[in-house]
Amino acid sequence: MTQQWRDLVFLHWSYEPEVVRAAIAASLRGLDPDSVELDTFDGKAWVGLIPFRMRNLRLRGLPPIPTTSNFPEINVRTYVRSRGRPAVWFFSLDTPQLLPTAVARTAFRLPYCFARAAVTSTADAANIEGAVVSATVDRRWPKGGSTRIGVRVGSRIATGDTDRDHDLDDWLTARWGLVSASRRGRLWYGPVEHEPWPLHRAEVLHLDDSLITAAGLPAPVGPAHAMYSPGVSTTIRSLERLR
Repeated sequence: MTQQWRDLVFLHWSYEPEVVRAAIAASLRGLDPDSVELDTFDGKAWVGLIPFRMRNLRLRGLPPIPTTSNFPEINVRTYVRSRGRPAVWFFSLDTPQLLPTAVARTAFRLPYCFARAAVTSTADAANIEGAVVSATVDRRWPKGGSTRIGVRVGSRIATGDTDRDHDLDDWLTARWGLVSASRRGRLWYGPVEHEPWPLHRAEVLHLDDSLITAAGLPAPVGPAHAMYSPGVSTTIRSLERLR
């Protein structure tokens, strides 16, 4: 499956690892909780709230499906490892499109949710710094949750920096796969390919969220680690069963 991700906002908070492990275990559909390896940075787990705009979604070799190839998405996620590979674990993914929601839940074993959702941005190629990105979600199925997000885009994050902040920026975003669990008690890995992220700092203007607590996690504490990216073009390969 190929797609473009545009106007992404990365909001992250640190958590104690045992808290996030418990939330993963609750979503493992009866699998051994130790079957998924939680990834940590400086001894902390991280939970992300990520709104963006999906563009040109299509199965490889086929044209985009009319009316369902461009839509907003907002996901709640954390970070795991699969056979040494850094990957994403999704607690929820909200979209306003029923067909992609049903396909992703079936084909990619991902916890997609149907919601009223929107992601808007004032950014363009010539004017990224100072742009404002806004996102809203009101979940309709399968359970409740909502969010209201507004951020202002800041300066570009230079590549090649070696300080701790840049190491964390890279750790949070350099994820070349996803791990998911199916209802039959199986684990799956999906390889993800895209160019390196162009990243900017971001300032949170407002945030009112219950999607994280709807995922079974405590409400985050403290300010978010906030970044923005104008986006990348992405290929998600076929799922591999993890034994």
